[in-house]
Amino acid sequence: MTVHQGLINHVVLVLDASTSMSHLRNKVVQVADEQIAYLARRSKELDQETRVTVYVFADEAECVIYEKDVLRLPSISQYYQPGGMTALLSATLKSQRELAQTAQLYGDHSFLTFVLTDGQENASHRCADAPARNPRGLVNHVSERIKTMPDNWTLAVLVPDQIGKREAQQAGFPRENIALWDASSTRGLEEAAGKIQQATEIFLANRASGIRGSRSVFSTGADAVNADTIRAAGLTPLSASSYSLIPVTKAIGIRKWVLEECQLPFKLGSAFYELSKRENIQPQKKIAVLEKKTGRVYGGQEARKLIGLSDVEVRVTPEDNPDYSIFVQSTSVNRKLVPHTRLLLMA
Repeated sequence: MTVHQGLINHVVLVLDASTSMSHLRNKVVQVADEQIAYLARRSKELDQETRVTVYVFADEAECVIYEKDVLRLPSISQYYQPGGMTALLSATLKSQRELAQTAQLYGDHSFLTFVLTDGQENASHRCADAPARNPRGLVNHVSERIKTMPDNWTLAVLVPDQIGKREAQQAGFPRENIALWDASSTRGLEEAAGKIQQATEIFLANRASGIRGSRSVFSTGADAVNADTIRAAGLTPLSASSYSLIPVTKAIGIRKWVLEECQLPFKLGSAFYELSKRENIQPQKKIAVLEKKTGRVYGGQEARKLIGLSDVEVRVTPEDNPDYSIFVQSTSVNRKLVPHTRLLLMA
């Protein structure tokens, strides 16, 4: 008899509970509870089993909820009481070391961990189970752990500033698995929660398509596009006769460029400009992705999901990608085109 290999997600929250998080205590509880409620809803909608583990860390790291069915999870309120220093590296290691002991005998398992901190490491070397007694040794341990993770393992971190980002990179976190958040306000924490939920949504969608892990979990840009994600999104290239790719040689309004310079018909919504700077993309705008090597263009609603765009306005970066470029639908006749980019014109 064939065993049904259902999708089983292990989602982990590793939360900073140091003294400096005290002013955000209630908001952390609210955000965590909302994330769990969101996971419960999406787990049922996508028919994916989800188990949740929660760690909190200050002077020491402690697992307060382990492998709990997301549909039966309590509030974390009783478990989150800030006070102490920041054993960030120890918490990261402990969570990943203990999760590695989780049985994966049957089913298609995948592990997604989010670490949230408002400061830098300052206590792990004092922890009872620290594998090293100096910061550099601990950094090396984390880096080695991340380097040897299997393909069904994703580890991401949210840090408060560029110093935290640099330290996370030194510890081996993939660049696109690191996000910044404003730790000074509840608004900043709400935005961090939005990043976690958006990343989780992409993760769950990718799971349904056969992708088991990610090293670009926070990416909303060209670097999230590759052959695997295109295949997983179910995209097929548009007919070559359905579009034209036109070089832009000067700064000019999009309608004027098409009508006067290219002498082609212009219909509002048919022109897509090449993303060349960081900008907000509204939920109603369509996206197209160009494969540079072949000239193939992929479009449709699935193309938005490909670069992590949800049904809200999202800020997107044109990260350098040697293989793919992003084009955004223009809904304005006066959109100023950027020289040395290209215009994608749909027939």
